[in-house]
Amino acid sequence: MKYIVLVGDGMADYPLEELQGKTPLEVAKTPHMDSLAKGGQVGWAKTIPERMAPASDVANLSILGYDPAKFYSGRGPLEAVNMGIKLAQDEVAFRCNLVTSGDDKMLDYSAGHIANKEAHILIKGLGKHLGTDTLRFYPGVSYRHLMITKDLEPSLLKVKCSPPHDITGKSISKHLPRGKNSEFLIDLMQRAASFLEKHEINKVRVDLKENPANSIWLWGQGKHLDLPKFREKYGVDGSIISAVDLIKGIGKMIGLTPIDVPGATGYYDTDYLAKGKYGIDSLKVKDFIFIHVEAPDEAGHNGDLRAKITAIERFDSQVVGQILGHFQNQTDFRILVLSDHYTPIPLKTHTSEPIFFALYGQGVTKDEISAFNESQARQSKLNFSQGWQLMDYLIKHELPSGARLS
Repeated sequence: MKYIVLVGDGMADYPLEELQGKTPLEVAKTPHMDSLAKGGQVGWAKTIPERMAPASDVANLSILGYDPAKFYSGRGPLEAVNMGIKLAQDEVAFRCNLVTSGDDKMLDYSAGHIANKEAHILIKGLGKHLGTDTLRFYPGVSYRHLMITKDLEPSLLKVKCSPPHDITGKSISKHLPRGKNSEFLIDLMQRAASFLEKHEINKVRVDLKENPANSIWLWGQGKHLDLPKFREKYGVDGSIISAVDLIKGIGKMIGLTPIDVPGATGYYDTDYLAKGKYGIDSLKVKDFIFIHVEAPDEAGHNGDLRAKITAIERFDSQVVGQILGHFQNQTDFRILVLSDHYTPIPLKTHTSEPIFFALYGQGVTKDEISAFNESQARQSKLNFSQGWQLMDYLIKHELPSGARLS
C-alpha cells in the first residue's frame, strides 16, 4: 500500500467580497482535488490544539501524526535539524528573518523574498560582525535563517516573540520581544539593523526599488527535542518534499528522508511538476510520501488574491493531478489532500480553526460531497478533534478515539 499526503500550505480561506462571497478554493479550477472529494471522503481536523499558536510547525506536526501539545518545542530546533546543526543541551535556536522595516513599521517580513545569494552574504556578514563563541548565525533559504545562542539560556525560552508575518504594517516597537532578558534580543536586533542598513547589497536594493533586508527579526525559539520515528509509529518508510527547512527538519527528526527538488523555492515560482515527479519516484522504493507546497501560504501572507488562486490551481494540476494520473490504473494507494491551516487573504496571517481534508483510495467509503472547498466540506460529518489522529486514519483506516462520524 502507498500512502500520499499532499499539503497546500494555507490554501483554506474565508469568503471574499471581491469573489462575490466565495473563497479562493471555490473560484480556482481544481478538477483533481474535486475528484478526490467526489470519489472519496471529506472531513475536518483540528491541527492546532487549544491555546497553541496557529503556526506551520504546529500544524504539520499534527498532520504527520505527532501531538504538538506533547512534542512541540519551537520552530528554530526543527529548522536546525534540516540544516545539519546539532544543538547542544544548553543552546537555544531562534528563527532569524531578514525583514524590511521603516518608520517603526514591519514593511515586509521577507525583505522582498530576497534571493539566497544576497541573503547568505548578509547573514555571514552578521556572523562576523555580531557572532561570538556563544552566539552564531546560520544562512537558510531566502529570508529564513537561524540564530543560535547559549547566552541567557534557559530564560530566553520564555521570552514572548511575535512572528513577523503576523505584524506586517504594524508597529515594531509594540511587538518587540517581551519578558525577562528580552533586552538581549532587542539589542541584538538593533545592532544587526545598524550593520544591514549600511551594507552595499541593501544600498543596491534601494536603488533598484526593491525592499532592503535592513533588519532581522528573532522568533520561534526552542531547544533540541527527540521525536518517535515514523516507522516505529506506523510501520512504513517514507520521504518528505518541501522547499522549507522547517518541514524538512520535522521529516528528518521523525526518520523520513528529505528529498531536495531542483527548482523548489518555497515561493510562487516553485517547480510544482518537479515536486510531483520526485514524489512519484520516491514511491517506487518507499511506501509513504509527504509533499508540501508553500506558495498558497505566501500569497495569503502577502494578501495577493490572484497569486493564491494561481498557486492553488498549479498545486491541483501539477502536483495532485500528476500523482492521480500515475495511480489511475492502480488500487493499492490512499491520498490525503489538505491545508495545514487557514491563511486568509484579509488577515494575512494564520488562523486556528479546523481545516478540511479529502481522503481517497483503497478502502475509503465515498460520501456525498462533490467538490474540495470550504462550503462543500461543511456538509461533512467526519471530525477529528485532535488532528494528529488523522494519520492513524490514513494508514490504519480505523476511527481513533476522539474522532466523530455523526
